Amino acid sequence: MTCTHFEALGPVARQTRGCEECEAKGDSWVHLRACLVCGKVCCCDTSKNQHMTKHFQETGHPVMRSVEPHEHWAWCYVDHAVMELM
Repeated sequence: MTCTHFEALGPVARQTRGCEECEAKGDSWVHLRACLVCGKVCCCDTSKNQHMTKHFQETGHPVMRSVEPHEHWAWCYVDHAVMELM
């Protein structure tokens, strides 16, 4: 499947090193993801709070990527598509 949302993106810098919402609550996360539209870093859907999905629902920013070591993929919430990154 082709994702036109991913193709339209340019480089974006991560805003933080961890999930700010989890840190503010004193919670932990399982994995971190970064929004490829604004750079916001949030926890994944395996984490208790699922902040990256909530970020998509609130902003409509469609594409995020894993920021875990040795993981090189992105996900488009709109197209339900995984993209391998180099």
